[in-house]
Amino acid sequence: MSDPEWGKKTGDSKERHFLSGPRARGSDLLFAADVVRELVGGFRALHFVGPCVTVFGSARFDEQHPYYALARHMGGALAGAGFTVMTGGGPGVMEAANRGAREAGGASIGCNIVLPVEQQANPYLDRFFECRYFFVRKLLLAKYSYAFIAAPGGFGTLDELFEVLVLIQTGKMKDFPVVLLGKSYWGGLLGYVRDTLIAQGTIAPLDLERILVTDDPEEAVAHVRDVAMSEFGLSYGPKAKRRWWMLE
Repeated sequence: MSDPEWGKKTGDSKERHFLSGPRARGSDLLFAADVVRELVGGFRALHFVGPCVTVFGSARFDEQHPYYALARHMGGALAGAGFTVMTGGGPGVMEAANRGAREAGGASIGCNIVLPVEQQANPYLDRFFECRYFFVRKLLLAKYSYAFIAAPGGFGTLDELFEVLVLIQTGKMKDFPVVLLGKSYWGGLLGYVRDTLIAQGTIAPLDLERILVTDDPEEAVAHVRDVAMSEFGLSYGPKAKRRWWMLE
């Protein structure tokens, strides 16, 4: 049985509707089709973006904030090393990393999320894909990247960071570099991970050893380059070929 109200719903209300419990099976099927359409659109938009590094971070820091400057430097350093800089496409730290990449002559990509407030695509993107579903956005940010850098941020940044760490921990993703940018910002969280999670045996010491913590974008880029490229032999490719029958 289908839901006659489904066609009137926006992306946010569709997601709330789906997550509110069992619904008519037709409703669930329509939701699944909506997700598939968004996934395919993201795959088509991002297939040729090149070797990416994803930078996570808060939307709430303006350009006067030291973390904005740090992320901007990070974006420029990554671009200088030949990487495409990918972010969530919004303002704050995301804008800063995209801006740094653009200013350094590198490629700048965003996966923006449609929200009622706070999130608009920043003006430093060469290309962006707009997502309605958070889980699709997180998948796209992970799929095309060879390394992940978490600048200071809130719940969204923590969600993205820990999802990547779980995928690496469980072998669902290669052991790509993970960097925390901002020692003082991340110190409390790392202390909790070390003194509680590792001490209680809920994670292994290796899970923390995978993470580089630094205040230096150049150190971060050197680590990304050495691990993601030397250890995994990724170089700067392979280059994806365009297929005429895919209308590319």
